[in-house]
Amino acid sequence: MARASVADQFIEVLVQAGVSRIYGVVGDSLNPIVDAIRRTPGIEWVHVRNEEAGAFAAAAEAQLTGRLAVCAGSCGPGNTHLVQGLYDAHRTGAPVLALASHIPAGQIGTGFFQETHPERLFVDCSGYCETISTPEQVPRVPRIAMQRALAGGGVSVLVMPGDLAHRDATEATGTSSFVTERAVAVPPETQVRALADALNRARTVTLFCGAGVADAHAEVMELAGRVHAPVGHSLRGKEWVQYDNPYDVGMSGLLGYGACYRATQDADLLVLLGTDFPYDGFLPLERTVQVDHDASRLGRRTPLEVGVHGDVGETLRAVLPLVDQKTDRGFLDDMLREHCRALETVVDAYTKEVGDRTPIHPEYVADVLDDLAAEDAVFTVDTGMCNVWAARYITPNGRRRVIGSFLHGTMANALPHAVGAQLAYPQRQVVSMSGDGGLAMLLGELLTVRLHDLPVKIVLFNNSSLGMVKLEMLVDGLPDYQTDHAGVDYAAIAQGAGIPATRVTEPGQVRTALADALARPGPALVDVVTDPNAMSMPPHITAQQMKGFALAASKVVLGGGVGKMVELARSNLRNIPRP
Repeated sequence: MARASVADQFIEVLVQAGVSRIYGVVGDSLNPIVDAIRRTPGIEWVHVRNEEAGAFAAAAEAQLTGRLAVCAGSCGPGNTHLVQGLYDAHRTGAPVLALASHIPAGQIGTGFFQETHPERLFVDCSGYCETISTPEQVPRVPRIAMQRALAGGGVSVLVMPGDLAHRDATEATGTSSFVTERAVAVPPETQVRALADALNRARTVTLFCGAGVADAHAEVMELAGRVHAPVGHSLRGKEWVQYDNPYDVGMSGLLGYGACYRATQDADLLVLLGTDFPYDGFLPLERTVQVDHDASRLGRRTPLEVGVHGDVGETLRAVLPLVDQKTDRGFLDDMLREHCRALETVVDAYTKEVGDRTPIHPEYVADVLDDLAAEDAVFTVDTGMCNVWAARYITPNGRRRVIGSFLHGTMANALPHAVGAQLAYPQRQVVSMSGDGGLAMLLGELLTVRLHDLPVKIVLFNNSSLGMVKLEMLVDGLPDYQTDHAGVDYAAIAQGAGIPATRVTEPGQVRTALADALARPGPALVDVVTDPNAMSMPPHITAQQMKGFALAASKVVLGGGVGKMVELARSNLRNIPRP
């Protein structure tokens, strides 16, 4: 019987770790790995059209499941294509293992065909990057890499020459368990007391929440009720805190809306919960406390009165018994009224007779999609204006998921993210909210969807423009230039790839087209031709930015729709006690 190769052993270790698929493009130095997959039950090769898409798909799978996901690239260009998706995965904290196959070991350093330096290339987008140069390092080093990804919540990269994968294994594979459940950070008692003292001293408090509140919804609501605090959120915090929230005042940041900005600025104390919010221009830069499970993040965005190293849920459960019940809810009620007013002033522009207006308002499309999508749908969102429409129109309920390249901010992520999401959850509805700029960038992944017959529903916001770039230019007082391009019939392209597709140019067709696509088995694409001048204003802009808008083209800048959030704001007003 032939001895197991290093490739065989590597794949066996992946199977032991619960990995069921590897995303990549076959060929060259990866051939031994791919052949080992062919001969190993319980694991498959998922062929994509670009390794970048494979890394995005792995990132989505890992982000949604919390389990290790794997992608691979062959030597040279094959593994350099991985970089964009790995940056996205690493910044998001998704446990991903990337195999960067290398040229033959004896040729390294000679300027050989396709030679790169992957051991240098991936250092900045990974927490662990090592080269396997001898069979004796397997299975130990792969297991270290996997555990580092699982423990650190980010990317590990293994560099392996293709000829080494062919060689006989020298070490026994054995078995080993992987630790996938991490310890919860319990805050020191002194920090809990300091947080309680700050909360009790402050006359008014605002809570601003990020993704770190994912398992602490009840505790956040209890604290908000105890101190009568308006609750705002970042984009990544929206899905975890906005639902069942009578204290909601919207979102801050460049995509923000409602009263969140004012609430964070005007409160005596701002409490940052589980967020590493990067836009310090939207923070007061004083009278702030922060709670985070990662102590290295404390105070790096704004000076702190109190920093607390701890899991948000553990921290709030510890501090709540020490927090006095406030009696004056005037600040909260003012912010709830302000939030409702802020939404009502812009909502008419996006709802009144919008079903009859052309070009189609993208906000209308997102609003209808929100109505029709499943209660546990997974939405993957392209960077750019699709982020805005998802943030303002997709209604969270504690079961839906909304993922995107929210920290790395790269284009073209939505469709490959959807591939990974659908493979992770075959029975769940997955909707890719794609912009035409993003879809065009990795257009080949339509073929990936068709090849694997994935039931991904692609809703294309086709405005023939780079809308977010146009907005950036307007903010800077620049006329938009090279942001618009000739229209493309993406429905025809999808049909040519074998994907059922519909092109929508009239608003009256939107609901039927979306409903038909969502109900259809297998993949579907709805190509909606939308208004290129539909943009969004941040909740707060500087005088210089306002001047920029005026100088450029103020008439095309709109306030930004808000979908069902105005209904939520109105319902929350009913929570204000009557005299």
